[in-house]
Amino acid sequence: MSQLGVDNHSNPLRDPQDRRMPRIAGPCSLVIFGVTGDLSRKKLMPAVYDLANRGLLPPGFSLVGFARRDWAHQDFAQIVHDAVKEHSRTGFREEVWNQLAEGFRFVPGDFSDDDAFERLRLTVAELDEVRGTGGNHAFYLSIPPRFFPDVIGQLKAHGLAEADGESWRRVVVEKPFGHDLASARELNDVVSQVFPPEAVFRIDHYLGKETVQNILALRFANNMFEPVWNGRYVDHVQITMAEDIGIGGRAGYYDSIGAARDVIQNHLLQLMALVAMEDPINFEAGSLRIEKQKVLASVQLPDDLGRHTARGQYAAGWAGGVKVGGYLDEKDIPSSSTTETFAAIRLEIGTRRWGGVPFFLRTGKRLGRRVTEVAVMFKKAPHLPFTDTQTEALGRNALVMRIQPDEGATLRFGAKVPGTAMEIRDVNMDFAYGGAFVESSPEAYERLILDVLLGDPPLFPQHEEVELSWQILDPIIDYWAKHGQPEQYPSGIWGPKSADEMLARDGRSWRRP
Repeated sequence: MSQLGVDNHSNPLRDPQDRRMPRIAGPCSLVIFGVTGDLSRKKLMPAVYDLANRGLLPPGFSLVGFARRDWAHQDFAQIVHDAVKEHSRTGFREEVWNQLAEGFRFVPGDFSDDDAFERLRLTVAELDEVRGTGGNHAFYLSIPPRFFPDVIGQLKAHGLAEADGESWRRVVVEKPFGHDLASARELNDVVSQVFPPEAVFRIDHYLGKETVQNILALRFANNMFEPVWNGRYVDHVQITMAEDIGIGGRAGYYDSIGAARDVIQNHLLQLMALVAMEDPINFEAGSLRIEKQKVLASVQLPDDLGRHTARGQYAAGWAGGVKVGGYLDEKDIPSSSTTETFAAIRLEIGTRRWGGVPFFLRTGKRLGRRVTEVAVMFKKAPHLPFTDTQTEALGRNALVMRIQPDEGATLRFGAKVPGTAMEIRDVNMDFAYGGAFVESSPEAYERLILDVLLGDPPLFPQHEEVELSWQILDPIIDYWAKHGQPEQYPSGIWGPKSADEMLARDGRSWRRP
């Protein structure tokens, strides 16, 4: 079948043997609130085009923008065009663009404007009639959480949340999912009063990355890892998400959130759950959710949060060969701010598999380089028939799963150095996505948007996971709030000294990616 006017047999981007994204969405539209924001421009609109370019959207697919702008439909089309040209992953093709653009609509208004939502209702009804969208509409809330009640209330009031017959209505919620447990529950109450659980999709874009999904493949498709994936052989696990940039123009958002809420509560705890979970019955949403929830519910906080957590704030320093200012020097950041730009915590999982194995999670801005990785660090062999000098260059065996930017995995082990002496040194066996596969990986938002349109939720955390994550993080945030300023660390290094001291107390040290 031709999709968006493209013959799949002649489309080099739609390989029939490509099994990564084989399913095609049915008739539908996507309505984006906050369509003028960076997320929409850099990720959402390019992802929609890339899906169309791959033949994964139906011929009548439609994209509706909602924002407080005095735009006509053609103005909105130009905005999408510019975003696609600058940020799309796949090459621009005029015939695909022209077919896609026929379904563009724009509705001006703000979130309290009843007339605007009535225009939106008429717009989606018109799409059902002239584009064949069949009453199937997804509403993407790419807006701050404080506006969720307004928009969801308007969707309900104007009958936009209710589907007829076999058609569907879905809502997509971007993180943060609240700022603590209480607000997360309030947010869930607001959403659940209008949309049933199966119609709510909470976006964590990290879960859409190919390399995150590869954690599941690495663990469960290879028998070599399962026998040692436990506390008998694993010494500890380090999960790192480091950025070399500062906060940019996000002062208003970031200073009210901080590193722990921004990254640990969602991305890193989800990564930990994937690493630590038991075998799911299958990879359907319900099975994955059960196993991840078991992990999060089994997390044990350290008794002494002062010794087993660390937080910092970047100060002036050198990043990428350029002298940069500190967090308190950033525009619109108050000089008294106690918001952390670096956070590290030590957790344990109280299960038979992981008893006694610490999981160290860290994230920060203005660190040594941009990298996200999961490092499973193994115990040293209980008896080595070597002298200390023969193994002084030998570290721990490790399996490192690189999420970004150098996607792949590295297995580190000891090998003999060539020569007559018995000298053992660390060597790496490396797998890189770019070298192993000729096709490029879809962007996370491509996968996630397609899953929304398909109604397939395995990569989306449910409200139970969100609440369990806040139960882990809330006591840590509360402790930090009562204990003064975060420690300053120069930009360009790997965080505050307290983070190194936290691991040193356990006789361990952080990896330097």
